[in-house]
Amino acid sequence: MGPGLSRTAKTGMTVLEMSEDHPLLRSYGRIKSRPIKPRQAALMETLLPTLRPPPGAFDPRALMPGAAEAWLEVGFGGGEHMAAQAAKHPDVLIVGAEPFQNGVASAVRHVDEAHLTNVRVHDGDVRELTARMPDASLSRAYILFPDPWPKTRHHKRRIVQPDMVGELARLLVPGGRLRFASDVAHYVDWSLEMIRANPAFVWTAEEASDWRTPPADHITTRYEEKRLGDCAPVFLDFVRR
Repeated sequence: MGPGLSRTAKTGMTVLEMSEDHPLLRSYGRIKSRPIKPRQAALMETLLPTLRPPPGAFDPRALMPGAAEAWLEVGFGGGEHMAAQAAKHPDVLIVGAEPFQNGVASAVRHVDEAHLTNVRVHDGDVRELTARMPDASLSRAYILFPDPWPKTRHHKRRIVQPDMVGELARLLVPGGRLRFASDVAHYVDWSLEMIRANPAFVWTAEEASDWRTPPADHITTRYEEKRLGDCAPVFLDFVRR
């Protein structure tokens, strides 16, 4: 497994410092597929720079004066869920991370069309982003239908790893919520084991319907509707102790 995401006791180095000699394993596949449409490409040049979080250390709550909370979406895909949640919660600052450029292009289009002012976009690896954020700075985090890396030899590239779970535990306030969703049975089992192994998180489910039924505040995306996995979507909600 790669180096830890936060400052380690053994080395005293942060993940960004350690990655100079030991690069983080990629948790995503292609950076780009089809050509980006002209309008979206233009927004990538004009709008995206205004949406990026500042370089260096930053507190997401400070990015929008008066924000009630800050949320994080890990791998926002095409940005549908992120944009819809931002529209429903204008008092919440939502930070999304996504390395896939076609997804970023789609997200900035959603932001532009909905005239959203409470979204920030990191077009890169989420681990580079979270390493710059302070403890207890988030109230919610979403990991929705991440790349399953189905082959056994690639499981180490899945975004849900003990280090990432620990990083989210560091970032979430007490009582903060983490949601994982997937339609790949093995990844669901994997993530449930990884997250429950961290004592900072409590799984909220009490009966099967709690993970088989989409939560009331869930927003279904076109990707989810494609049902590309091997099981019906499963939703795992956790609370930060």
